[in-house]
Amino acid sequence: MEKGAITRQAVLKALDECDLLGRQVFLETYGFKGAQSYVLLHEGREYDSKAIAGVAHRYTGGRPLTADEFSGGRAHAVSWLKREGFQVRLIRNPDWSRDEVILACDLVMSNEWKGIDASDPRVQDLSRLLQMLPDHQNAPRSETFRNPNGVGRKTFDIATQHPGYAGKPTNGGAMDKAVLAEFLARPRQMSAAARRIREALETGSFQDLPSSDESALDEYSAPEGRLLLRRHVARERDTKLRQKKIDSVLQGGLALSCEVCEFDFEAVYGDRGAGYIECHHVVPLHVAGEGRTKLSDLALICSNCHRMIHRKAPWPTPQDLRRQLKTRSSER
Repeated sequence: MEKGAITRQAVLKALDECDLLGRQVFLETYGFKGAQSYVLLHEGREYDSKAIAGVAHRYTGGRPLTADEFSGGRAHAVSWLKREGFQVRLIRNPDWSRDEVILACDLVMSNEWKGIDASDPRVQDLSRLLQMLPDHQNAPRSETFRNPNGVGRKTFDIATQHPGYAGKPTNGGAMDKAVLAEFLARPRQMSAAARRIREALETGSFQDLPSSDESALDEYSAPEGRLLLRRHVARERDTKLRQKKIDSVLQGGLALSCEVCEFDFEAVYGDRGAGYIECHHVVPLHVAGEGRTKLSDLALICSNCHRMIHRKAPWPTPQDLRRQLKTRSSER
């Protein structure tokens, strides 16, 4: 029997059997757990989608699939059921991203570190804004995705983690605590990051970012939100801008060496290294804004120094890193 070769009639028989036995007995009989992410909707009732898909195989091919033979997600159970015309609903929304928590934390800070009810216009506005974020555009969402109730709860999760809160904290996640700590340490910078994210969402400017390998961004720390980091990295990879910066240095009769450690690729690697160096946008986007990039905003640095700048937030400037290197050298 081909996995996934179920029919609508077989699914209906599995639904009838579930109704006859009762949900808990049905799950225990076939060795399934309750749905964690998706439920099948039929005639006003909800069913465990993976269990129904697995048992439907009994009525098509003679035996049910076991829980470990397939997934309950979009690749298996969900797609099989939808193919036969059934409605499947997501019951768990994606985790909050760093960008989302930055926006929520900024709102809580503006409210003197107090949670805000779902009926508040500020929460409703943030709910509208979060639904525009491209962070989860390819992930399944339920109809409750970042609705005012969920956003209101998140503001209380953040507020109750504040060191000045005297009561018992709610169940906030690690991201809530990490972003809150950054707001407490660098309120002006983090609020500026929130403002830039908000402005970019309102104008739709995140939608025109060039496609890139998102996993590559995992190599960088994010002093701002991930979306601002994507735009920052896109600026650094602008080949035309990088070449203009290189040309300006060469036309001035200067060596094409790292502005931090003075490493010269051509001097070390010969012809293979000629004309090569990396380009770094000195000012993070949450500080610089969306204005036109000037060549003076760029620094030419080697791969090692570039990685060290991006490794940990807040990012040092090339001059800061150069001073650290000189201090280390004198100490040695």
